Amino acid sequence: MLRRDLLGAALGLGAAPLAARTAFAQDGWPTRTVRWMVGYGAGGTSDVLARLLGKAMTELSGQSVVVENRPSGGAIVATEVVVRAPADGYTLLQVDNGVMVYNPALYSRLPFDPDTDLVPVNFIGRFPMIVMVRKESPYRSFADLLAASKKEAVTFGTPAVASPHHLGMELLKLRSGLDATHVPFRGTPPAIQEMLAGRIDCAMIDLGNVLPLVQAGAARALVAVHEARAPALPETPTARELGYDVVAPGWQGVVVARGTQPAQVAAMDRALQAALDTPEVKAKLATYGGERLPGGPAEFAAYIRRENAAWRPLIRDLGLRMDS
Repeated sequence: MLRRDLLGAALGLGAAPLAARTAFAQDGWPTRTVRWMVGYGAGGTSDVLARLLGKAMTELSGQSVVVENRPSGGAIVATEVVVRAPADGYTLLQVDNGVMVYNPALYSRLPFDPDTDLVPVNFIGRFPMIVMVRKESPYRSFADLLAASKKEAVTFGTPAVASPHHLGMELLKLRSGLDATHVPFRGTPPAIQEMLAGRIDCAMIDLGNVLPLVQAGAARALVAVHEARAPALPETPTARELGYDVVAPGWQGVVVARGTQPAQVAAMDRALQAALDTPEVKAKLATYGGERLPGGPAEFAAYIRRENAAWRPLIRDLGLRMDS
């Protein structure tokens, strides 16, 4: 009885990975190395998640998934690599709000059109954005930061120009009256380092990178631009609670070049979902406050269209330009 029970338990523990590997084999994708392009530097949330997902997909499929970082403003360089790559499903692009939604409104000349040149595969997740300051900062609350900016403009850092962090802060500035000057960096780590060193007043950073610093007592979270308070930061109010209608989560997903066959996109979607369901990836998403969204490629495409309708007119109304 004991031996039989132990054997059954062992088989049960291995059932999910085995089913996922079987699904990969039946889909026939991938059969060779996959390139996973990331438009931001190493060490940030995009890079960490890409490497975790790439590792999971490699283990499940038996084919290597190689992450390549091509950091640039608006992730334009990485996007162009994918747009110009063969539409064979072997060059993926990790995208966010900036790549798929903001860029066409921010840049008058892009070497591609994300609306037509990229095909959505699916979400990775949505992530709360937080305004943070270092522990020695005189700003104990967002009200303190706002009051100080009325006397002299404060500075805020983000991982990149035209990133979700940047646009989220611009919306917060618009709705709250905060006077703040943007200081962009090439990735999350340098933005955090400069904030901790006191060379910028605050930073807009995703929850996953904020939380360890807050827990270690190195930084203070002032406000979340999200629908609700993050369970991991229950003392940090949302902008709406403070009277400012600002909800600007970051989100990430995967896309491929136009012309990729629908059956192959569907196979990639199943592969991505299998990787997202692995315990290691689930645990990391939880630490980042990541929210999984239901659906497949069609639902992801519809979500992007809704984001376009909400954000592009706002960006134009704000007069934000990145190439003028």
